Amino acid sequence: MSQPVQEQAVVVTGASSGIGRETAVEFGRRGASVVLAARNEAALEEVSKEVERAGGVAHVVVTDVSDWAQVQRLAREAVVRFGRIDTWVNNAAVGAYATVEQMSVEEIERVIQVDLLGPIFGIKAVLPQMKKQGSGTIITVGSAVGERAVPLQSAYVASKHGLKGFTESLRLELERERSGIVVTLIEPGSINTPFFAHALSKMGVKPRPLPPAYPPSAVAEAIVFAAEHPRRVIFVGSAGKLLSVLEHLSPSLTDRLMLLRSQGFKQQQTNEPANGRDILFESSGGTGSTSGEFGHLTRSTSLYTRYFELYPARKRLLLGAAALGALALARRAGR
Repeated sequence: MSQPVQEQAVVVTGASSGIGRETAVEFGRRGASVVLAARNEAALEEVSKEVERAGGVAHVVVTDVSDWAQVQRLAREAVVRFGRIDTWVNNAAVGAYATVEQMSVEEIERVIQVDLLGPIFGIKAVLPQMKKQGSGTIITVGSAVGERAVPLQSAYVASKHGLKGFTESLRLELERERSGIVVTLIEPGSINTPFFAHALSKMGVKPRPLPPAYPPSAVAEAIVFAAEHPRRVIFVGSAGKLLSVLEHLSPSLTDRLMLLRSQGFKQQQTNEPANGRDILFESSGGTGSTSGEFGHLTRSTSLYTRYFELYPARKRLLLGAAALGALALARRAGR
């Protein structure tokens, strides 16, 4: 177990809205010292007030995670302000909904810069400090689509697959060195955040989360838990875990399910025309928000994550029981 959250200095990227904002405030509720990073300074100042009202200490560092020099500065300022970095949360991300053919090279490059290189830069920036301390936790927010691809998000999917591989390689290196640094990958399913309103869309309509969605608080809960309890991977939402299981059982069957009546495409589309606004290259401005506009698709929490994903022994029992049940069904069908 790592040191208690209330004694930690934490860096959260993408802290201006969505998962990052909820995570920062949750760390604040637990009494942590939180460095808030994103491009939108006005929103970060609002989050800073929320963190301090919740009981934490906040420090704002305006940062574009795709810029290595800015990420280096973020790590330096965190150490200057709080003396150490106990947990670093890689969360900043942008999205684009389009076919591969529709996307420009510049748009693909931007998604990869923010969603893949951004977390890699964060890891590179914080590693020297954590090695000096002999401890620390690096938490990277991946996605269930890093386990199984979906259509219309090719660059985003590629970045999340890349994060999974990079994280696994990093973990092996650090464990071999007995570094004392824990590496955790968070794999959320669809989360009701402003991500969809902020994403580039070339579908002609606004995007929406693949149902069911979960609240940002479900991811924040998992992240704060991982800051204290070493975990390898945490799925947020049973739907994301199911998608991963289906991929491992039969990728071709999963393809057919997504192509059946084009559900993998239609379920990502609203009936509202695209507004032409996105944050791919520029911040949205304003003071930001935590939740998106898809409350009607959102469950109140993820009981699966809370009671099974956070506790590996329980998860193994659950998956074992599910496998036995599937085997029994297969035998019955065989008769």
